[in-house]
Amino acid sequence: MPAPFLLSGHDWVTDGGLETDLIFLKGVDLPEFAAFPLVDDHAGRALLTSYFHDYVAIAEAAGAGVVLETPTWRANPDWAALVGYDAVALDRVNRASVDLVRAAVAGAERAIVSGCVGPRGDGYVASTTEADQAADYHLAQVTSFAAAGVDVVHAMTLSTVAEAVGVVRAARSVGVPVAISFTVETDGRLPDGTPLGEAVGSVDAAAAPDWYGVNCAHPTHVAPAFDGGGWQERVAALRPNASTMTHAELDAMEELDSGDLGLLVSSAASARAALPSVSVVGGCCGTDSRHVAALWGVGGA
Repeated sequence: MPAPFLLSGHDWVTDGGLETDLIFLKGVDLPEFAAFPLVDDHAGRALLTSYFHDYVAIAEAAGAGVVLETPTWRANPDWAALVGYDAVALDRVNRASVDLVRAAVAGAERAIVSGCVGPRGDGYVASTTEADQAADYHLAQVTSFAAAGVDVVHAMTLSTVAEAVGVVRAARSVGVPVAISFTVETDGRLPDGTPLGEAVGSVDAAAAPDWYGVNCAHPTHVAPAFDGGGWQERVAALRPNASTMTHAELDAMEELDSGDLGLLVSSAASARAALPSVSVVGGCCGTDSRHVAALWGVGGA
């Protein structure tokens, strides 16, 4: 079904910071920050399913639909090779991740299964990959998602226009809806210095996705980007970090900063007021079901 129909007319709960939740709250070792190998383990699948069920419960309490991302932010060739996955194994686990999430949302009244694509490199560092290279690079993963019947492909924590354009081109080539979420520094600019609004406009001009989001940045870091431009109506998803720390500070942290919950809620509300199309709300690094429940004004799971 077309992406506008996926979101139109409804609110959608999405999940929090999967990897930081697993590492800091659940004590799981995630080499290279990769959660997808858990899909290949019985206990890992059970843990992921329990995690996803928390957000299904929040959506039910909020009277909203649920959009859940596959645990595949690191499931691309460069990162996967570091944890022992070749192309065949990677195709299998990407498909299995879609199946796992679809099973987890089976009881939800309204649910979207989103195939999560991460950046080729470090999400906090501007990519040097050109658009055509990015399209070729990400094609294998989006092809796996399409084969598994995913509802939408969502690239998160992207740092450049070029990689975003590449992901959109790859997704369009296999016929699946696609969303792009950029991350920003404390000044509302992408890691390469591009203003968020300019990035949205540039991607729209080259290869428009179905919608945009912003993730892995506190709402107070997104706020400087707001200039009243029409691009703000293209942003449909908000997944903030719990912490007001910079990306460099977060990269160096050895203990979880779960942030100021009241500030997160109030600043996210301010961001939503500036982004009238936002209907998908969840969290990113440092957030868990407690944060996401608070963002929706319901009790925690």
